[in-house]
Amino acid sequence: MTTTIDKLSQHIGQSVTLEGWVHGLRSSGKIAFLQLRDGTGFVQAVFQSSDLDAAAWEALTHATQESSVRVRGTVAKDDRSPTGVEVHGSAFEVISASVDYPIAPKKHGVDFLMDQRHLWHRSPKQWAIMRVRDTLERATMEFLHTNGFTRFDAPILTPNACEGTTTLYEVDHFGRS
Repeated sequence: MTTTIDKLSQHIGQSVTLEGWVHGLRSSGKIAFLQLRDGTGFVQAVFQSSDLDAAAWEALTHATQESSVRVRGTVAKDDRSPTGVEVHGSAFEVISASVDYPIAPKKHGVDFLMDQRHLWHRSPKQWAIMRVRDTLERATMEFLHTNGFTRFDAPILTPNACEGTTTLYEVDHFGRS
C-alpha cells in the first residue's frame, strides 16, 4: 500500500510503500538510517544489508541528498521518533538521482540561500514555517467565509512598465491620470 508520511501512524505493523526525497543518510557497515521527506513530513527508515539485495544496498548507501526514492517496509512504533514511528525497510529504489545538490546540511549565508530560494524551502525550518503560515491563512479564510465575507481579488494596477515603455497605458483615477 502506498501512503504518505503523515499517515504512517495509521499503519503500524503493516507493509507500506513511501515515495519521497532523501533528506539525510548515515550508514555504519551493515545498517543504514535513511531520513526520508515527502510533502507531508519526515521519517526515518532503517535498513539492514541482509534485507536487501546487493544492488539495492549499493543504491541505498550511495543515495545523494534530495534524490527521489521509493522505500518499502514495515511501519513500527518508536517513541524516540518525533513522528512516533519509523519504517523497517525491505526494499529501496532510486527513481531519480540528485547531482550536486547545492544546500548541504550545514549553515549557509543569507545571500547564498536567497539565490537558492526554490531549494531552501525544502529545509525542515522553512518547511515548518510554511506549514504554520498555511494553517494561519487557512483558518483566517475559513473564519471570514463562515462569517459571510466574500473573497475579492482586485486587479493589480501599477505605473511601472512591465515589459517595456510601449506597454504603458493611462488609467483615469477620479480625474487624475
